[in-house]
Amino acid sequence: MLAVASLITVGAGGGAASASVRQRDDMDKDISTAVYVVNRYWATHWSQFFTGGYSRPGVFGGYRKGGRKPPFCGAKRLGYDNAWYCRDGDYLAWDIDLMEEGYSSGDAWVYLVIAHEWGHAVQRRLAGSLLLRTYELQADCLAGAALYGAAADGTLQFERGDLEEIEEAHRRLGDETSWTDVSDHGTAAQRISAFKRGARYGVSACLPR
Repeated sequence: MLAVASLITVGAGGGAASASVRQRDDMDKDISTAVYVVNRYWATHWSQFFTGGYSRPGVFGGYRKGGRKPPFCGAKRLGYDNAWYCRDGDYLAWDIDLMEEGYSSGDAWVYLVIAHEWGHAVQRRLAGSLLLRTYELQADCLAGAALYGAAADGTLQFERGDLEEIEEAHRRLGDETSWTDVSDHGTAAQRISAFKRGARYGVSACLPR
């Protein structure tokens, strides 16, 4: 994926170490871009779908074992190997190792994770009557609506293979990470279906009918 705020570059140089550094630098830029793009979409379009004003959630960012510790959400620290929206603190956070694992199959992964967790922040701002019982799948739908809505706005450009990257990441990580736990989030097929529904039909398709 590419966005108007993206500063992605591919540096020259050889060796596995430099390639690893470039990948991390590129991932960090993609994460920053995803935060910008998703927030801009909701800030711009909120009043089209919902009453009241839009407020941006906080972004704690990344943490990892042996490095920056995960933040507290209420009385407990967030867990590893996951990405989160903390309702108590109204912020997003993620395990860097999770992001790097998904990013290894393509940059679309980090956009999906950010847009999904932002979807939970959107849910927190909605009346209960607008929430679905399939809470995680609704967040996937909202993610699709936000990313494809941003593309329609011209702030995000999907590249060939982006959707395939998202599908492959769900399949590959489905049994390995908490973020894709079937009991919490639905199967990979259900999640992709929810994402595509939001992408095709927009925010309204993610709300109760």
